[in-house]
Amino acid sequence: MLSGDDFDADIAERYGWVNRTLDDGDLDSFVDTLGRRLASFDREALAAAKAQVNRFGTPTDAELQSSNDLFFPLLALPGAHARRAKIRNIGYGVRSDFELNFGRYLPSFGRSSDRSDSDSWGQASQE
Repeated sequence: MLSGDDFDADIAERYGWVNRTLDDGDLDSFVDTLGRRLASFDREALAAAKAQVNRFGTPTDAELQSSNDLFFPLLALPGAHARRAKIRNIGYGVRSDFELNFGRYLPSFGRSSDRSDSDSWGQASQE
């Protein structure tokens, strides 16, 4: 997460971020089979299973607010403003190599000017 890198499906599976990966050619049949299987259960059973998963898998309102309180103020930092301007100028939000491989492009935006006297970990620079 800190690197801003994109990860392919195989790496995501290895890291445990997804429970399986499928080749494009297998996706439609997998989804059809899963849909038929789910449709074979009573709605009440599905609702109870979903409620149980959500009980532990959905963050609370307080947890979401805490994340927002940490993240959104960072968007006001000078470095964030500079990066957003560069991103807008090269096609953010438009289907392109940039959009599909965003993590690869991040280093090209450079370090923010407000860190010129220290590295990204807050330690004195050896430059």
